[in-house]
Order: sequence, then C-alpha cells, then structure tokens
Amino acid sequence: MITSAGCNTLDYALQGPARIDAVDANPRQTALLELKLAGIRQLEFGDFFRVFGDGYHPAFPDLYRSVLRAELSEFARSYWDRNGDWFCQKQGRDTFYYFGLSGLVARAFRAYLRVRPRLRAAIEAVFEAGSLHAQREIYDSRIGPLLWSRAMNWTLSRQLTMSLLGVPHTQRKEVEQQHPGGVAGFIRQAIEYVARELPLSSNYFWSLYLRGGYTRECCPEYLKRENFAALKSGLVDRIHPHTATVTEFLNRRHMPLSRFVLLDHMDWMSGHRPQALVEEWEAILRRACSGARAIFRSAHARPAYLEAVRVEHDGRTRSLRDLLRFHRALARRLSLQDRVHTYAGYHIADIEACRC
Repeated sequence: MITSAGCNTLDYALQGPARIDAVDANPRQTALLELKLAGIRQLEFGDFFRVFGDGYHPAFPDLYRSVLRAELSEFARSYWDRNGDWFCQKQGRDTFYYFGLSGLVARAFRAYLRVRPRLRAAIEAVFEAGSLHAQREIYDSRIGPLLWSRAMNWTLSRQLTMSLLGVPHTQRKEVEQQHPGGVAGFIRQAIEYVARELPLSSNYFWSLYLRGGYTRECCPEYLKRENFAALKSGLVDRIHPHTATVTEFLNRRHMPLSRFVLLDHMDWMSGHRPQALVEEWEAILRRACSGARAIFRSAHARPAYLEAVRVEHDGRTRSLRDLLRFHRALARRLSLQDRVHTYAGYHIADIEACRC
C-alpha cells in the first residue's frame, strides 16, 4: 500500500494481515510512519495519544531522545532531529498538524475564521450537532451563506491552493473537465455532501483541520486505547516501511501479494510519467496472486488512463481496463460513506494474475 501519513497503514494492520508493505517515494512519509511505529513500541498510550492525537506533547524532545530516536532509520533520525519541535510548539495552538503543506492551508483557514467569528461559531456548532437534521439546518442557515463568497471561490480555483492541498495540475484538470462549476464548484459540492449527509461527530478527517488534533472520541482507529494495545502486542511488527516507487519495490519483492492500496497517484503518473505507469502495472500483474484485489481513487469518475495504459501481459498487449474486473456497485455504495469525499472516482477491482 501507499504509505501516505501511515494512518491507514496502522488501521489496516488492525485487521490482522500476515504482512503489510508500506511503500512511498517520499522519504518524509516513511519517516512519519517510522515515528508512529516507534511510538507504539516504546510509549504508553497516554504519551502516544498526546503526540499523535493532540499533536502536542511538551516532553516530546525528551521522549524522542530517550526512547524513539534509536528505533528510526538514518533518514528518519535526521528528519526528526530537525523537525521534532513541531510536536511541542503550542503558541497559537500550532500543533504538529498545522505544519507541512496541508498544515499551512489548515493554519490559513484557521486565521480566516478568526476574522469571521460568526462563521467560526457556526462551523464549531455543526461538528457538535447531534443529528444529521441538525447538521443540515446549521449548514444551510449559518454556514453556506457565509462560506461561499466570491473570494473563497477564487481562492479554491488557484493552482497554488490545490498544490498546498496535494492536488497536482493533472488532477485539477480532471475535475474541471467533468464538473460545470470547476474546482471551486466540485469542492463546494463535496463539502455540502459531507456536512448534510454524513455524521460530523465522528468525521476525524475534517475535524482535524478545525481543531488541529483529534479527540478520544473522534480519531483514527489506531489512536483508540484498545487498538493501540493490539498493535503494541504484535500487530505493529507486521508493518514494513519502504522508501521506493511502487515499481522499485515490486521489482525487489518476489513473493505474491494479495492486496494493492494505490490511492490516487496514478492521476499524476498518467499525465507526467505515462511509461512509468505502464511499468508499474506490469510489475503489479507479475506480483499479484490469484484473487488479488486493488483499490484506488481518482479525480475523475472514469479516468482515461484505464483505457490509455496498455501493458504486456501473458504475451499480449491489453488495456488496463481489460485486465481488471471492477466491482462498480460495491464501489459506488462505499463511496457514499467516504468521509473526505473529495475524489469523484473510487474503484475496487480484481486483478488478472499472471499465468507465467
């Protein structure tokens, strides 16, 4: 699976797979996962939650030097030697989650809410609403009319804003091609769906931006006490971090794999490195065992690369779409529960294993 920040990796480990290989070309993502793994192995739950739940622990430098640093790889040690103070800066509520690129956006939005106190009060209220009916009322009467100004639409349409949120130019173009309101219209539609159709009291993805941290009741599964204990008792040792591209990792690994969690990186590769995407899927097909399944998402409901990517497989050149058996009804049903809701396409597909 793609590592990203490591939260999903840890949540998947709670399902008890034999092994998870967390792969990311960005060594900083690997460094973050390594720090979380070290924290699970070396810290008690209270300290671990303060670091990764609250995003702030005044004693983090001591914990890091005494028990965490020795667990890390050379790059991760160097990275957290420089940036460990992100966990112990409390001025203005600058928790760990307000650093990095997406953290800058969250911090900017928080600053924006300071000068819009009515909007801030309404947003805080909608997260505390006890029902979907109450959420809809607060959103429709107090948030929508204040939030969707001309300035907000302009800001969301800028590529700089999208880049800070981790949305490359190719994904932005995908959104613009399929949504009449462009990027700003798509984001508005996504936020309205989340606010009106999904319970916000448990939506830790969006609440993190507002609060700068998690609560014990609203957090990823790995941050819950009983799940932390399960990870600490041995499940954490089934996670193996790698800094590499997917292709590099698969070319080194010779054991078959049953699941591939690919997130949205193919949107970027299809526009910037199409041949590398071909090579990646040829490697996936070589390593996929019988019954293997992939999940991935895209800015487009029907990404063009499914037809454009043509790979050599079992002596024939075929499109990626022809090599995957999609579970469209299941994906559609599950996408309605997506608490982030910023991707138009979510795909679940069985992979045709190599017969060689």
